[in-house]
Amino acid sequence: QEDGYARLLRRQVEEIFRTSRMVAVCQYNSMPDEDMVMMRHYLRKHNIEVKFVLNEIVRPVLVQSKYRNLLPLFVCRNILLVSPEAKVKEMLRVLKGVPQVNLLGACIDNTILSRRGVESFARLPSLEASQGQMVGALALLPSQTSSLLQRSPAHLTALLDQHIRQLRDMGGPGETPEAQGTPGETPG
Repeated sequence: QEDGYARLLRRQVEEIFRTSRMVAVCQYNSMPDEDMVMMRHYLRKHNIEVKFVLNEIVRPVLVQSKYRNLLPLFVCRNILLVSPEAKVKEMLRVLKGVPQVNLLGACIDNTILSRRGVESFARLPSLEASQGQMVGALALLPSQTSSLLQRSPAHLTALLDQHIRQLRDMGGPGETPEAQGTPGETPG
């Protein structure tokens, strides 16, 4: 029978996956304590927490969850980098200076990504920038549509005006008084 402490740890792991937008799985190799303290400090500045986990605790949780595809990453000493926000660029920047911690993969916004996928995700524009681009594109469509709809009537009006000018300039014998000038005038 499983002891209460293991159940508590499993519930904590379940909570991490349920409440975090970003859970990165990293291979952890021994490092001096002061280096670990510095890494945790820099990550905490970006609201990223370091969680030490045991494979015998994490694996049973993942087997029963939608994150079971992360199981192959839990074969060595692992740590989880956890954040309620998707702070991928910041995490990668910190990890670049810590060769003892290797990113293996991550679950970001309920999507499982490989290391390469995480790096690609980091290169995406921010949500605000993407929304701005979308608003700009959507605002452009109505103005282009309006321009297209006005072009044909304006072109037709210009052609008709030109045709009327040509008829006036010709001043032919079969022309009616209304076409030459004001009503009531007789041709001279």
